[in-house]
Amino acid sequence: MKSTKFLLATTALTVAAGGAFADDHMADEMTIVSWGGAYSNSQQKAYHEPYMEKTGVTIVNDESSNEAVAKLRAMDEAGNITWDVVDVVAADALRLCDEGLAMEIDPDEHLAPAPDGTSAEDDFGDLLVGDCFIPQIVYSTTFGYRTDMVPEGVEPPNDICDVFDTETYPGKRSLEKRPINNMEWALLCDGVAKEDVYDVLETSEGQQQALDKLDTIKDDVIWWSAGADTPQLLADGEVFMGSTYNGRLFSVIEEQDQPVAMMWDAQVFDLDGWIIPAGLPEDRLARAMDFIYFATDTQRLADQAKYISYGPARESSAPMVGKHAELGIEMAPHMPTDPDNAENTFLYNYEFWADYRDDIDAKFQAWLAQ
Repeated sequence: MKSTKFLLATTALTVAAGGAFADDHMADEMTIVSWGGAYSNSQQKAYHEPYMEKTGVTIVNDESSNEAVAKLRAMDEAGNITWDVVDVVAADALRLCDEGLAMEIDPDEHLAPAPDGTSAEDDFGDLLVGDCFIPQIVYSTTFGYRTDMVPEGVEPPNDICDVFDTETYPGKRSLEKRPINNMEWALLCDGVAKEDVYDVLETSEGQQQALDKLDTIKDDVIWWSAGADTPQLLADGEVFMGSTYNGRLFSVIEEQDQPVAMMWDAQVFDLDGWIIPAGLPEDRLARAMDFIYFATDTQRLADQAKYISYGPARESSAPMVGKHAELGIEMAPHMPTDPDNAENTFLYNYEFWADYRDDIDAKFQAWLAQ
């Protein structure tokens, strides 16, 4: 049975999405949480600025998405939810939903249909992976490397296992300071077949196998926490190669014209999108739902792709992806989903990480501290 808090919030949500609230019954300020850097800039241009112009609302940006689960848990415990809309990866959305910290969403009731009348549920299709998650983009985590640091006479790195080959490709690596992706890549490069990776990672022995493989490069790793870290480390020449989001690397390569190239092999596809925290007062909930309806329509998702190389989550948005708004280059070839870039992809298992994240996190952090 749903809680009273949930039922009351859902009632307010339905009224808000249906447009029964006038603007003066919505909050005139909202806090939107995201990841910062090039990604937040793309949201600012595609969503926030048009919405502020349309409504007159003030949007406060917070760049705490990498801490969203812990912070929302703390806010809920304190009974003081200060965020209105939060950008999270799918696995974190599932965790927040399971814990009752995110609102459940009915796509066809609360999200805009496609321009041809196709329902939101059909337009988003299989990317609607949870009851509380509103998908926004398909992105990948992959590696960039310094082209001017490739040893003379050696082919540039083009295989995920080149990350672990410090003899052929000497130099520092940057890896995210969490187990996700690192554990999968380690197992792939320790001989585990792609289709068996998560079965192996379910076991204590498999987790240790992944950590043992990571041990082989641990002394050469600079660990990152923010999405902007690897692009900066690459731009400064402090690392030879590093993992980060493909959109961040696009920015370094195409916008900043740094001597950096993309290595797409075993890029990890994932989804990113919005959740609305449970427990918002009625005026803030109405504002949040109004923003979500606007920001996830077909045009807005296509607009974001003008600023960053992430694939829009709606099927109806894909044909509308054109040129970069400032560089004038076609964006389709820079998408992780482009066939030339997706010859060998690894599909992120968000359900696995929703179930195992806390336990493996603890083991990974203990390994880091050794």
